[in-house]
Amino acid sequence: MHAWILNDTNGPSSYTLAEVGTPQPGPGQVRVKLVMSALNRLDLWMSMGLPAPKSFPHVAGGDGAGVIDVLGSDVEGLAEGDEVIVNPGLGFAPTTDHIPFGGKVGVLGEHAWGTLAEYVVVPASNVIPKPPHLDWDRAAAYGLAYGTAYRMLKRARLSPGDVLLVVGVGGGVSSAGLLIGRLMGAEVYVTSRSPAKIARAIELGAVAGFRSTAEFSKELKAVARRQADVVFENVGPATWNQSMRSIRPGGRVVTCGSTSGTKVEISMPPLFFRHQEIIGSTMFDHDDFAQVSAWVSGGDLAVLVDGIHEFEDLPGALARMKACDQQGKLVIRGRDS
Repeated sequence: MHAWILNDTNGPSSYTLAEVGTPQPGPGQVRVKLVMSALNRLDLWMSMGLPAPKSFPHVAGGDGAGVIDVLGSDVEGLAEGDEVIVNPGLGFAPTTDHIPFGGKVGVLGEHAWGTLAEYVVVPASNVIPKPPHLDWDRAAAYGLAYGTAYRMLKRARLSPGDVLLVVGVGGGVSSAGLLIGRLMGAEVYVTSRSPAKIARAIELGAVAGFRSTAEFSKELKAVARRQADVVFENVGPATWNQSMRSIRPGGRVVTCGSTSGTKVEISMPPLFFRHQEIIGSTMFDHDDFAQVSAWVSGGDLAVLVDGIHEFEDLPGALARMKACDQQGKLVIRGRDS
């Protein structure tokens, strides 16, 4: 099959279009011919060795949707020709589907060959039927980002009426945080370096937006007339201090990433005197994926697709992601689709 493979970690240019062996499903697995896949920032980081693949060659990519073309043994309830959406969460414990706290956490495209290829092999439990009315690009785009965002907001105990501040809106996870936060009944505010992204976020239901490079903690308090109950963070050092200053006593900052760097400095007295919380979150379980899938299928949750790139134009899509030039997900059309 044709696939975008990594043979080193010198950056996005490390991706090479090549022919590799077509994977075959083992017991309990299915093979999916991909109609669409979608990028996540993880695909960019892996090309830089953050983290590096365990072995080369490696096929990245966590999100995708397509058609089952081969069933492994012991697979029930699925058939060749079924249109499916791939759940990128791997590594479930034998006795629980609750990835983060039981068993080994795994991500398709990091711990197993992923979706930047013609075919992908996954456990049968990692595909769900694609609703006939759902376009392929949206079916392929929401999995990793929307599941991650929902898990973050659950861990932060977001409640109806809470003030939610989404920092650095524009990428897949932060855009999903805005949309899911609204769906969960929060009053949502955003930050961005881009006035256009702030304007788009307001169109999508944010009350207001502030520049990420300004003292947005003060601006939030002036506009909302109170501080945030929850701050949704995946930027890191560039915004961390302002994010911490944005939360009320007893408030929570929840984070799943650090696009501007991996280390921050924390002032301890405000943290303990104000009873604040810093919450880490990663991935999601089958129930989380089922919930966001039901919202998407029912039309309650929009899937933001910024653009569709041809299979051969992966470098162009990665360049846009590296430049933070998108609002929503970047989708890759399957080869010959």
